[in-house]
Amino acid sequence: MKDAYIYDGVRTPRGRGRSNGSLHEVRPIMLLKSLFDALKERHHLDTSLVEDCILGCVTPVGEQGANIARIGVLHAGWATTIPGFQLNHFCASGLVAINLAAQAVRAESIDLAVAGGVEAMSRVTMGSDGGVWYMDPQVSNNLGFIPQGVSADLIATLYGFSREAVDQYALTSQQRAAHASEHGHFKSLVPFKDQNGQILLDHEELIRGNTTLAELAKLNPSFEAMAKMAGFDAVALSKYPMVERINYVHHAGNSSGIVDGASLHLVGSLEIGKRLGLKPRAKIRAFASIGAEPTIMLKGPVPATQLVLKKAGMKINDIDIFEVNEAFACVPMLYSEELKVDHAKLNVNGGAIAMGHPLGATGAVLVTMAMDELERSGKGTALITLCEGGGQGTATIIERV
Repeated sequence: MKDAYIYDGVRTPRGRGRSNGSLHEVRPIMLLKSLFDALKERHHLDTSLVEDCILGCVTPVGEQGANIARIGVLHAGWATTIPGFQLNHFCASGLVAINLAAQAVRAESIDLAVAGGVEAMSRVTMGSDGGVWYMDPQVSNNLGFIPQGVSADLIATLYGFSREAVDQYALTSQQRAAHASEHGHFKSLVPFKDQNGQILLDHEELIRGNTTLAELAKLNPSFEAMAKMAGFDAVALSKYPMVERINYVHHAGNSSGIVDGASLHLVGSLEIGKRLGLKPRAKIRAFASIGAEPTIMLKGPVPATQLVLKKAGMKINDIDIFEVNEAFACVPMLYSEELKVDHAKLNVNGGAIAMGHPLGATGAVLVTMAMDELERSGKGTALITLCEGGGQGTATIIERV
């Protein structure tokens, strides 16, 4: 079986996902075009050698619908011979896209693909694509559906994560992200320019490095009122009767931010790299996706990590850095506790609490952050993982080349 390599990974800055965000006026296809242009220009790429385009998108409707992967390569002026498809694997979509490209390279069905994800959350509202999971009462009752925020608070209750602890985690994420941004750690970030060449955004817009614990303590829990009013509290307690009541600790300051963003990667075989004169940035060692209990939903990164380590023949101590998506503070906290991962190795440059979670793009964004940090620090291996809707987890191990 051939090895699969990442020859480059680029990403846009993450813009505030509101009407006052710097990227709000930018259509998602233009976020992608800026990255297609960057990859082509950086490597003088003959795009006719690219054999597929695979993009994650969690809300594939409106401006993000109708196979934005295929239309994206065409709009960017890449070869018309490149097919494309978009996928929805919930929050891990961008990482799954990279994994699928690597799988095709390993199987020798293709030599070179572009993979990643996009989500313009200020323009295409999260959840606007509907879905039977939470809109069909028979299905939602059968599966014990509760919103992810309630799941996060259920986890915090089960594992004893206090309001003070999740706020402290969030503060650390902000501080790490601010330090990384100020010191130029994000080498894969490509400033977004408008059609006149003027920079609209060249940094992570959501970072609040001057956040304090006192400010976080003033924020009200985001999910308590909704959970009790809609009956989600009762659903959670019926599935987890060992819990007397849910301690609601998550709020806007310790949960992932809504943002606009995109990320693209060139994934290929060693042979195509030599042919094109490309130096790989990372080798994809192993990848895995797994299902977990759907009500609590957010625990998937733990079994996904255990599975991918097994596939790679590695142990947790073989991994130098971890990128664990900060959907909510409890997710990386639980991960660290369950797998005995030192927080000093986890999300060392901050995460989605500080910089935002552009759904279908986030998995691919985390790969760029992992590669940047491996190159900056000179370390060897990184593990990227995300929790997902419906109770899933995906994990990928990369090795610096």
